[in-house]
Amino acid sequence: MKRLGIFVRFLLAILTIALVAGCTRSGETIPPNTLRYALEQEPSTLDPAKSSTLPESTVELAVFEGLTRLNDKDMPEPAMAESWTISADGLVYTFKIRANAQWSDGKPVTAQDFEYAWKRALNPAVAANNAYMLYVLKNGEAYNTEKASADEVGVKAIDDHTLVVTLAAPAPYFLGLTAFHAYYPVRADIVEAAPDTWATKADTLIGNGPFKLVKWQHSAELQFVKNERYWDAAKVRLKAMEWPISESQSTRLTLVEGGAADIMVEPPVADQARLSELGLFKVAPSLGTYYYVFNVTAPPFDNPLVRKAFSLVIDRKVIVDTIVHGGKTPAYAFVPPGLTDEATGQDFRKEGGPLVDYNVAEAKRLLQDAGYGPNKPLPPVTILYNTNEMHKAIAEAVQAIWQNELGATVALQNQETKVFMANREEGHYQVARASWIGDYADPQTFLDVFSDEANDAQYHSEDYNALMERVHNTTDLKVRSQLMHEAEAMIFDDSVVLPIYFTTTPYVVRDTIDGFFWSSLGTIDFKGAYRK
Repeated sequence: MKRLGIFVRFLLAILTIALVAGCTRSGETIPPNTLRYALEQEPSTLDPAKSSTLPESTVELAVFEGLTRLNDKDMPEPAMAESWTISADGLVYTFKIRANAQWSDGKPVTAQDFEYAWKRALNPAVAANNAYMLYVLKNGEAYNTEKASADEVGVKAIDDHTLVVTLAAPAPYFLGLTAFHAYYPVRADIVEAAPDTWATKADTLIGNGPFKLVKWQHSAELQFVKNERYWDAAKVRLKAMEWPISESQSTRLTLVEGGAADIMVEPPVADQARLSELGLFKVAPSLGTYYYVFNVTAPPFDNPLVRKAFSLVIDRKVIVDTIVHGGKTPAYAFVPPGLTDEATGQDFRKEGGPLVDYNVAEAKRLLQDAGYGPNKPLPPVTILYNTNEMHKAIAEAVQAIWQNELGATVALQNQETKVFMANREEGHYQVARASWIGDYADPQTFLDVFSDEANDAQYHSEDYNALMERVHNTTDLKVRSQLMHEAEAMIFDDSVVLPIYFTTTPYVVRDTIDGFFWSSLGTIDFKGAYRK
């Protein structure tokens, strides 16, 4: 045993040396200006109007850019817009587009590209996932719901370099929104030449960001080169990036430890302590919530008493402490900590307090009130999740709890992410894994998730929609804050979601890589990254 221990320590020492040196792959020297990021899933699309996952957003952040770009403090800074003015009433923004802003094929980026992109995202015929993000625009929601025309939407290119935006109501977070992918420009000629495929192939994906996508081997790898026509190209230090793709946490970690990648997100929990000892494990803050969503139209979860019972038996702390780790914290509400109440200066989550707890006895009583018992057992339940070691482990834990505490018959079903997302959005499930990372730093980005009938839960409440409409339109910060607390309480009164934990972003990075940063909104920005 003693000799075995010496041998193991010897192997660990060799591994540490290899990780620190980290400059070869299969005998090949990695150029000092190339970075390899192990992407956690195959993008379904890189259409900024339609993409819906963080990996897609991270790719888009490399190849596109909006009017603003978030800095390492998550504050918006001038990007495609070199400057802007805001009217005294906070409703009208006038952006000046840079004279040297170009697409990767050399054509100029114009104000018309932004007007086209935003109206396209709102066009009901396009059915864009991110249309709701542009409801802040005057008549944005009305156009998307066929109650107004495109000409009535509050975005207008006055000339090639002047974009005037009119909001439906003052929105202090609007500049941050313009850094979000739904607000990226797209070219009409590119989109309309191949409406269904332009954002699924490297040769038709023309961007305006710091990098160009030059190869997309689906489900295998993405390759980028520096976009020399980018307005701020002087600050882009990398010449190329190679992104292998794998949904497996273990595979992505093997790529890093084997020298085929430099950085990856969400390493397996079992490896985190070892990686910390090697100095490779890091944790970035994140504004997000990992949760289960009930399909409120699918039995037995069409009954709110059942939904609440299934939520009450989950011991979130045990799941976080024994399965999740990575600095995450148990979630007893939907809006995560880290968001400031503008009216009071306090943390919104701390003010709102817990909205669900752990109470097995109450859960069993609720099931009885719902009519379930020895003479009427619960129908079988299936948990849907996308393929991933962590999602599987959590699903197995929840399965065991529901079977042991509630006597339910629970099956698990995992699907490849693209299929999973489609089925969840279409309501083809009973209960499914979900997560939400804020699109901007305001509680509204979480509460809007359930504010229309198109949400994954198939939830539609006229009262909730009316409440959120008031949130959108009030200019009184104190009233707005109170309304948002009421809205969050309402989705728990209706037991639409089962929160599990508030997120962080654990990642592994080799010490030869620097200059990147993780946004608390979940994306990683490689614009300033470099290899030492």
